[in-house]
Amino acid sequence: MEKKYYTVETGEEGRRLDLFLTSRERSLSRSFLQKLCLGGNVYIDGERQFKTGYRVKEGQKVEVHIPPPVVMDAEPEDIPLEIVYEDSDLLVVNKPKGMVVHPAAGHYRGTLVNALLAHCKDLFAIGDRIRPGIVHRLDKDTSGLLVVAKNEMAFRNLASQLKDRKMKREYLAIAHGLPPLERGTIDASLGRDCRDRKKFAVRENGKGRRAVTHYKVLGKVGPFYLLSLRLETGRTHQIRVHLAHIGCPVVGDPLYGPKRSPYNRYGQFLHAGKLGFEHPRSGKYLEFTVEPGQDFLNILNLEEDNGAF
Repeated sequence: MEKKYYTVETGEEGRRLDLFLTSRERSLSRSFLQKLCLGGNVYIDGERQFKTGYRVKEGQKVEVHIPPPVVMDAEPEDIPLEIVYEDSDLLVVNKPKGMVVHPAAGHYRGTLVNALLAHCKDLFAIGDRIRPGIVHRLDKDTSGLLVVAKNEMAFRNLASQLKDRKMKREYLAIAHGLPPLERGTIDASLGRDCRDRKKFAVRENGKGRRAVTHYKVLGKVGPFYLLSLRLETGRTHQIRVHLAHIGCPVVGDPLYGPKRSPYNRYGQFLHAGKLGFEHPRSGKYLEFTVEPGQDFLNILNLEEDNGAF
């Protein structure tokens, strides 16, 4: 456990605690320092201070405890994979709803990466040890297509296509409410939600990162609407936040949808159904399409059999 000590000096009084710490400890990010504070690792005059917005006073002694980093290594696990395409450079998989893409706090096993490591023995060498070969991600309860690189050349090429917006990614979503237009574009910057650090939100005045989603209304599904969405950018939770922003949150979304929806226990009805990119070695354009899972189809068909709903 590393400990750091500071004294609030003249001119610093009245600053928010997180901003005070950021100005004093430039090697640590503000978000990391906020997490330390929320986790009970910041003390003022010997007492824990959990509020990141606390206003410091001149002469106060601030003590910060920095826990040692948690070292995680993904381990191979014999978990079935639905492989849509594979060659010596890459593979395209259809991730099921409910599967986390890579190990993280609370999800150390049973992830897509664990399954990939059992299938591709040399994958550890690509990228990092927690996300080897992973070019892009899907949320836990978003199903659908992901491309995974099997060597460094493929990883760099595919990552470049993603960054340059050359990778085609289309989704299906079941949404509450009808968008304002049959076809439209949501161009709204995203950043961390100021009130809930687990969420993202539309941020204005240049505070977020630009995010662009193109949508099309495909039809009405009972009380809901089926939408096709194409990502121009790929921010965390982008589709979910953008649809909530225009008053059409994804059905089943526990973070951005109606809090008392009976569908929230199933997770968001969002499916990455189409993926297209240029093969990193041959340059040939490849495109793949997969249908959503049975729970998605059940609600599309307004079926309630088989115990799905």
